Amino acid sequence: MNDLWKILIGLILFLIIILFPVWYNFANGKAAYQPEIEIATKNVPGKSECVMSKEHIRPRHIELLNQWRDGVVRRGERIHVAPNGQRYNRSLTATCLDCHENKEQFCDQCHNYLGVNPYCWECHIVPEEVK
Repeated sequence: MNDLWKILIGLILFLIIILFPVWYNFANGKAAYQPEIEIATKNVPGKSECVMSKEHIRPRHIELLNQWRDGVVRRGERIHVAPNGQRYNRSLTATCLDCHENKEQFCDQCHNYLGVNPYCWECHIVPEEVK
């Protein structure tokens, strides 16, 4: 019990050091780094918008792609009807990457930032990068 004050001082210093980045960013008033993602889609005839709204598709795109995969592979469902009634082929490369053609600027920016390695390219051929 004689060393209790040493332990408390050590814990307080440890917490100060560990939490310093949080306090610094809070005091600095700047938002944390976010990747620059190429959102613009190329003008594809017959496609004026994405299969879902940006707010819906960003956090749930892997769920949508998994549903598409299961529908196509297991049930033979090849058409996706969007909430607006528009029909799309269920295809990562022929639908998504037809508009968002630069994988490095569109997919990889977020995936690298989040530290995730999606398994899309285990089956699909990586598209040629468009400069």
